Amino acid sequence: MSAFDLDDVKGTTAPDRTHRIIPSRFPPLDAFDMAETAEDARAILELESWTNDRLSESRLKRLPAEELVFGRPNASVVLAAFLHSSPNGLRFSSPYLGAWYASSTIQTAMTEVTNGLRRELSLSELESITQEYREYTAKLDGNFVDIRDDHDDLHNPDVACYPTTQTFGEAVRASDWHGIAYRSVRDPDGENWVSYRPSQVNNVLQARHFRVKLGREGKVFVEEL
Repeated sequence: MSAFDLDDVKGTTAPDRTHRIIPSRFPPLDAFDMAETAEDARAILELESWTNDRLSESRLKRLPAEELVFGRPNASVVLAAFLHSSPNGLRFSSPYLGAWYASSTIQTAMTEVTNGLRRELSLSELESITQEYREYTAKLDGNFVDIRDDHDDLHNPDVACYPTTQTFGEAVRASDWHGIAYRSVRDPDGENWVSYRPSQVNNVLQARHFRVKLGREGKVFVEEL
């Protein structure tokens, strides 16, 4: 089976609770949590796009109307994952529209975050770097393409592989599947999930807060706040 053949893939479902960690410097907003209608939510999106450089008009256009979540706790957090994602995209999502990434355990989620922090430190002249994070738990509903036991080409840790993995991810997004289950390339025993449907990211709760300190010698210190 080629990396882009979805006719003969395995399917699976996510655990009842997954874990996502994001930097605390991105403050939680509740604008979409309070919206009562789709028209309200669209008006908020339009207003925010005037003042938020990370929110692009092209991403708004690519988000299906039925996937505009609103009127429930942490709806704003869910939408941010799709509309405020990395300008270069991530492993299974292109720059044109983000996705909700999460891990099966908090340990794997923290390992993934620490890897990003290590990359940030390597690009600086600092001897150490400290960052605070907050955790969100969520139930990811739907059917996921399961590549955890195969497709080594889609698990290459080098970001140079992203053009290939993003193409695969966007093929899944365009299909009837809801996301991808894949193994962590940072945590040997870990597994990750990417959901392409905001409406399928449910029971989102803000959980713990952490402070992570990383030095050039490689030591990582994690403190729960």
